[in-house]
Amino acid sequence: MINSANGMISTSSSSPNAQSPGLKTYFKTPEGRYKLHYEKTHPSGLLHYAHGKTVTQVTLANLKDKPAPSTPTALPSSFSASSGVRSAAARLLGAGNGGRALGFGGGNGGSKSLSGSSRIGSLGASSSSSTMTNTNFDGKGTYLIFNVGDTIFISDLNSHDKDPIKSIHFSNSNPVYHAFDQDAKDGHDLLIGLNSGDVYSVSLRQQLQDIGKKLLGAQHYNKDGSVNNSRCTSIAWVPGGDGAFVVAHADGNLYVYEKCKDGAGDSSFPLIKDQTQFSVAHARYSKSNPIARWHICQGSINSIAFSSDGTYLATIGRDGYLRVFDYSKEQLICGGKSYYGALLCCAWSMDGKYILTGGEDDLVQVWSMEDRKVVAWGEGHNSWVSGVAFDSYWSSPNSDGTGETVMYRFGSVGQDTQLLLWDLEMDEIVVPLRRGPPGGSPTFSTGSQSSHWDNVCPVGTLQPAPSMRDVPKLSSLVAHRVHTEPLSGLIFTQESVLTVCREGHIKIWMRPGVAENQSGNSETVSSTSSKEKPLLSNKVSSSSYRQ
Repeated sequence: MINSANGMISTSSSSPNAQSPGLKTYFKTPEGRYKLHYEKTHPSGLLHYAHGKTVTQVTLANLKDKPAPSTPTALPSSFSASSGVRSAAARLLGAGNGGRALGFGGGNGGSKSLSGSSRIGSLGASSSSSTMTNTNFDGKGTYLIFNVGDTIFISDLNSHDKDPIKSIHFSNSNPVYHAFDQDAKDGHDLLIGLNSGDVYSVSLRQQLQDIGKKLLGAQHYNKDGSVNNSRCTSIAWVPGGDGAFVVAHADGNLYVYEKCKDGAGDSSFPLIKDQTQFSVAHARYSKSNPIARWHICQGSINSIAFSSDGTYLATIGRDGYLRVFDYSKEQLICGGKSYYGALLCCAWSMDGKYILTGGEDDLVQVWSMEDRKVVAWGEGHNSWVSGVAFDSYWSSPNSDGTGETVMYRFGSVGQDTQLLLWDLEMDEIVVPLRRGPPGGSPTFSTGSQSSHWDNVCPVGTLQPAPSMRDVPKLSSLVAHRVHTEPLSGLIFTQESVLTVCREGHIKIWMRPGVAENQSGNSETVSSTSSKEKPLLSNKVSSSSYRQ
């Protein structure tokens, strides 16, 4: 049970949200308390660790159809917790996603778990669910997709049930990455990348509507490693790309696919002449898939992320470099190195002006696209930084009214089990030291743009890590231990922050005031929810969370 005196949870607690001793159920910010609302996880009895453990990643997927009027409206968006490509919104109200609960399914009407299996190419996939079609499921709602071991789990975000409503087991390789496309036109909106390098595209709605059957209608790419047999490390749909997606691999190559083409199309690419140089090769035939190979770096590409408009693609790698490309021009724009070790995560601001990176140097770096360099760095984690994201639903109370963002809120999680929140106000950053002209004396400078204290680097330049004394330092607003296991990602939604650990446990932390509004007048909140839209353009949401 919860100890109301200090917000700690007792070890004798039988509550479904029970945590380990020492973990608080809230954390404080200037706007008020974020409170642990509920948790999602996997049924331990369904796990198969035949292929070893993998790091859990989470994707938030919203199926666009409007739910029934009696349920809260989920905002149309999707977001991968590791990539940060798109912002995510979810109305965390009510019991579920618009279907009658039938036991195991919780919020969307899933049936009690039985078993079934099928073969797809060389990889097996099975759905642990009823063999009968789920006639109560209406294909609407918001879902969490996460991988644990050799299984993909799908959980109903709007249900308070901890257990998922569907599990898909892969017999020959572990799923390691996934991405959802809310704008998919032909139904195939979910990508799943495997440790073997194989990639599947499927319809999320189709899988949920036919809970009791095999993974249906899957398109198989890079079958048996026919194009690249190294591990899939990241996947992303191209924003506005009409079904195009990119797949990054552990050997430093990235491939561009078109889902409208046969996944088994012949694709052969020339040998890479210089492993140290960026190069692009296109497929020889019009029916080939993938259609292009980008050789990014030596060693693994650890993560990729598109800017919200699809103009730029950021990659981070084992070699410690962030690289930013003009996607349509296939051109390297800028990049730079970490202070130490590999980079592990990256994320864009919604206006495309800044990029966050984190990695093995325990630091968070803020990159400016205008200046093509690091403009701030944050110190606060005690171990590797494994996830970063901008909070596009938060805005500064001192907005200047011009539509320009004067402050950004972002978060980071690490293997130290901590969630850190940061405020980035560029106009108040003090540049520690400005190099004057030859013979002149150093001077201090204020201002947001690093162009005030150095020239913009030429296009295509990869820079070494700057001296820490030459870059403004940020201090975290909040540092809170949220899990007992190392963290792997976070997602900001309109009403909450989601944190996930490597072992597949997800916590939903409600923003200040949201939980009270739900319990006090959930009907009013529900009726206004459909009017609140996340800003997917070049602005940050103007809603501010205050108690």
